Amino acid sequence: MSVDVILPCLDESEALPWVLGRIPAGMRALVVDNGSRDDSVATARRLGAEVVLAPVRGYGAACAAGLGHSRADVVVTLDCDGSVDPDELPALVAPVLDDELDLVIGRRVPVGRAAYPLHLRFANRELARRLSRRTGVTIQDCGPVRVGRRQGLLDLDVLDQRSGYPAETVVKAAAAGYRIGQLPVSYRVRTGRSKVTGTPLGIWRAVRDSSAALR
Repeated sequence: MSVDVILPCLDESEALPWVLGRIPAGMRALVVDNGSRDDSVATARRLGAEVVLAPVRGYGAACAAGLGHSRADVVVTLDCDGSVDPDELPALVAPVLDDELDLVIGRRVPVGRAAYPLHLRFANRELARRLSRRTGVTIQDCGPVRVGRRQGLLDLDVLDQRSGYPAETVVKAAAAGYRIGQLPVSYRVRTGRSKVTGTPLGIWRAVRDSSAALR
């Protein structure tokens, strides 16, 4: 089966060489540019990645653009900020390829305290608790790493275009009876500042969008 790695991207030219250089053999990188003002597009193309342009701003819009462009059997969504090593992807993809799970979520295991500040851990723990209660599936982390069959993810018709995209994906997958599992991934200090959780306003927007997805 073919595998595409969807990399939502907004001003990540500094991290892209390391990330793209560690995409496992047999997987294709799709860098989905969401309006970068740095050299992300040129860097991705220079390094041989396919670039997809997502003009509508938002994390969910970028994920949807990558999913719509892909023609692979299985897709991985992964932040391209260097916080998760692509070298760990084969272990997450395997349960989907082997038809053991329909949706795999990477459960972040921080490598050092700086990789996952306490306020972000608290916010994510609360979101996971609410997701578990909403879906009846034990969720420990609603992070940025997800694996599933492309058609199955398209069938969910996830609508959120911002930070609520991961939560809505889990809610709809559970409602559809998908087999959902979580596997650990090492979580490192990202390269550069997060556009979602790097500021108080970004954190507030992420909480707002995820709460809307839960409703």
